Amino acid sequence: MRQLERRRVSLSAGLKIGDHRGCCRTLEEEEVHIPFAQDSLVKQWSSMQNVTDRNQEKSEMPVQRNKYFLNINVGGTLFHIACKVAARYPVTRLGKLAIYTDPAKKLRLCDDYSVQKNEYFFDRDPSIFHYIFHFYRSGVLWIMDEMCPSNFVEEIEYWGIHLKYSQRCCRILFEEKQDELSENLKIQKELEAELEPLESAEQFEGKCLGQFRKMIWNLIENPYSSVPAKIIAVMSSFFVLISIVGMTLSTVEEMKHKTGKKWMELLEMICAIFFTSEYLMRLISSSSFKKFLRAALNAVDLVAILPFYIQILFENLDEGDTLYHEELHQMENVSKLGKVLKLIKLMRIFRILKLARHSTGLRAFGFTMRQCYQQVCCLLLFIAMGVFTFSALMHSVEHDVPGTNFTSIPYAWWWAAVSLSTVGYGDTVPDTVLGRMVAFGCISFGIILNGMPISILYNKFSDYYAKLKAHENETSLSLKLSRRLRFKERVLRKLSECCGADPRCHH
Repeated sequence: MRQLERRRVSLSAGLKIGDHRGCCRTLEEEEVHIPFAQDSLVKQWSSMQNVTDRNQEKSEMPVQRNKYFLNINVGGTLFHIACKVAARYPVTRLGKLAIYTDPAKKLRLCDDYSVQKNEYFFDRDPSIFHYIFHFYRSGVLWIMDEMCPSNFVEEIEYWGIHLKYSQRCCRILFEEKQDELSENLKIQKELEAELEPLESAEQFEGKCLGQFRKMIWNLIENPYSSVPAKIIAVMSSFFVLISIVGMTLSTVEEMKHKTGKKWMELLEMICAIFFTSEYLMRLISSSSFKKFLRAALNAVDLVAILPFYIQILFENLDEGDTLYHEELHQMENVSKLGKVLKLIKLMRIFRILKLARHSTGLRAFGFTMRQCYQQVCCLLLFIAMGVFTFSALMHSVEHDVPGTNFTSIPYAWWWAAVSLSTVGYGDTVPDTVLGRMVAFGCISFGIILNGMPISILYNKFSDYYAKLKAHENETSLSLKLSRRLRFKERVLRKLSECCGADPRCHH
């Protein structure tokens, strides 16, 4: 009976068929033979290791060079790699080091070279190089879960090894982790940019009226810079709310008489003057006019003040046209101007978006919508599909019933939209059994449809809100600390000046 042989410790595939020298070793021979990542092939090194033994090193014989091995020192850890093994991958850094014969080319591949020890030094991470070392011996690049993806990719790119040499299962998991990390870093940068102001204080240096514009910029854009800046931010939000309340009260019948209308117009004029002055101050303090116009919040500010001035313009045109109301087409123009004027007055509702400038919650909501636009578009697509499908089914079932409201598919759209949203006004209901079964299916589909994206959107919104709030708190805390330091410096400077001016301090 054939005797069972001992398995090899190394994962290397360098053993030839019929050669049993690598697997038939005694315990003593096995300890002498060192496979991957054991002590004779991987030696720990410290720059302070032999400082006290320099005289002893000088007396020793020089190390014999072995042209068949590469001595690689990676961050203080010594590795020995056969030149034949490294030359199997000539496009890699160690492969080029093995096949090059020109010493100048070899020196360009490493960070340093020790002539006495014949070692090539690389200032890289030795912990990751263990996997590079294992790749040259086995031909497989192993990836561990605890590794940082960006650091690992940077290291293998330096050594010239492609990720395709890893196992497919490990590569898929690694690429997913890498994509997730890249997405998180991208979102983190966008979140930080969301709270950063449009301009920075350094951009005003060397410009016309730089200090004055910087002072206005801190007053308008940076509410944590000073107490007056915080007061202006509170006043801005207060005027927005007052403007919305005034627009709402102007539609009440009791407020349409002469006295109420006069007070509403006065309130609108005061709010418009404040919003205009605020917009002009932002425009003056801006260092780049193009960047100012491209900002979304500045566009909201412009929309907030335009309806007031357009309304004044159209009212003047309306008064001028009524002097010539004898002609019919001029009377039609007057009626058209009245409709346009109502539409322009309705645009004042967008003033509520100005609250997003000072509200972290509104910013987080807008950021969530921008980041989840694909999920929101899919939700709208599913809603549209459900409305069209169930409205067609309901019309085909109920159109023959006398006195039904489902006379056509477009008339059934409202019922399908209300049922999918699970609101159920009850103004339009089916009469037949089949119609009620279709309605039950529509409501069930709406419940499933509404339950899917809500948890995703809510989790992302809460996460983004927490990050924005934390970043905002850090910014305010740093500004408070800087103000305290400046206050202490001013106090110390005043005390030193007082002590310097008082002659009694010198005695």
